[in-house]
Amino acid sequence: MSLTTAPQGSLAGQQTADILAPLREANGAFAGSYPGERPDRQPVHTVYGGAQLFKADSAVRIGEVARRSLSDYAPSFAVLARAVGLRGADTLPQRLEDISALEAQLRADPGAVRRSSEPAWLAYTIYDRVAGKLAREAVEDFRIDFEDGYGNRPEAEEDGHAVSCAEETAKGLEAGTLPPFVGIRVKPFNEELHGRSIRTLDLFLTTLAGRTGGRLPANFVVTLPKVTLPEQVATLDALLSLIEGQAGLAPGSVKVEIMVETPQSIIGHDGRSPLSAMVAAAGGRCTGAHFGTYDYTAGCSITAAYQHMRHPVCDFAKHVMQVALAGTGVMLSDGATNVMPIGPHRAAPGGPPLAPDQEFENRAVVHRAWKLHYDDIRHSLETGYYQGWDLHPAQLPTRYAAVYAFFLEGLEAASVRLRNFIDKAAQATLVGDVFDDAATGQGLLNFFLRGIACGAITEQEAQVTGLTLDEIRSRSFVKILDARRAGA
Repeated sequence: MSLTTAPQGSLAGQQTADILAPLREANGAFAGSYPGERPDRQPVHTVYGGAQLFKADSAVRIGEVARRSLSDYAPSFAVLARAVGLRGADTLPQRLEDISALEAQLRADPGAVRRSSEPAWLAYTIYDRVAGKLAREAVEDFRIDFEDGYGNRPEAEEDGHAVSCAEETAKGLEAGTLPPFVGIRVKPFNEELHGRSIRTLDLFLTTLAGRTGGRLPANFVVTLPKVTLPEQVATLDALLSLIEGQAGLAPGSVKVEIMVETPQSIIGHDGRSPLSAMVAAAGGRCTGAHFGTYDYTAGCSITAAYQHMRHPVCDFAKHVMQVALAGTGVMLSDGATNVMPIGPHRAAPGGPPLAPDQEFENRAVVHRAWKLHYDDIRHSLETGYYQGWDLHPAQLPTRYAAVYAFFLEGLEAASVRLRNFIDKAAQATLVGDVFDDAATGQGLLNFFLRGIACGAITEQEAQVTGLTLDEIRSRSFVKILDARRAGA
């Protein structure tokens, strides 16, 4: 046989096709089940508020309280940095005149200060951007709560609140006062409460559609708590289809979040995780899965004194959620810190101001709660949970401080790593002692997309990676590479 003659294989074309057919079918089904991370923006938090209190401008009023809390308890960047324990906070000045002088230098030439005192630049930048965020968009996501934050009330009262909340939502939609994400949390679909939950859902959606002509707010979602069975989610999906048809809403327009709050939601009676089945039962509506810290820890027999977000049983449950739902496009959210940053002393209206020792105690209590909240959020972020719950306006300063610190501290390293990906057209590269392959590219891009969306980093800062603004806004690492290769 000539060396230039290609060898002939023994597999016939039709034989190979028959063998490959089930493989192609299985690969297609896998790709359908795991489409990858959702390209949409994910809010960094969800603020829960009782339905009995909701108004069209609730998000605006929450922002006002959050800004007042920041100015009252952290009047400067140095105070906030020390309260939450920012890196290098112990090197910052404490005297008011020294802080003011450093602020003036940072405003005049932040780059020069950064070169001489990176902790000062970091603390000032975080504080400045947090203040801007609270003024611009204090609440990213709000959930009108008919469950734990509302309680069990007489039927007529909940009926009235379901209708009034829908009317207020319609007013907020018209006035532009709703946050970018909004929705309602109904009661669980267990035997005791599913009837009440369904009635609230029907009244709210029907009233809202009637007031808006069938238009929903952007990123509207229904949160179903304490999900234990896929059938509960399937029932919600069927009911929403019925309501959509009758209320003039577009089919499939009402999205769903499930809440994972029981051990049985993590591992079922058969020893398997039911999470994928729960998501599938939503019929394509499920966009998120939220972890319920305190119900879950109680379900694991953890006593109240030790129920907190960083308990090992919570880390286990959240890791199972990550493994079960990775690549499905379902966004994950952590729970809430339940210690509120509220001082014990309040001045009576028209009465004398607080005494110095009372003001000192208030500040100490708020700062302790802020530190706990900050550390809980950092733990969530470091373990891959980019969203969590907030229960009080005074938690918003530390929500954004923690998120912004996370992104700003990682900005330089992420920029170098992503720039290497772009420069080498997604070929694996070694940066320092961190080895990346091309599959990490979208994850690195997502770091910047998340940081830009919440206001932690600017688009100009992201351009240090070598990406253009149009490339960043495409949100797809593969599209960026394809376009660059096509233009090469």
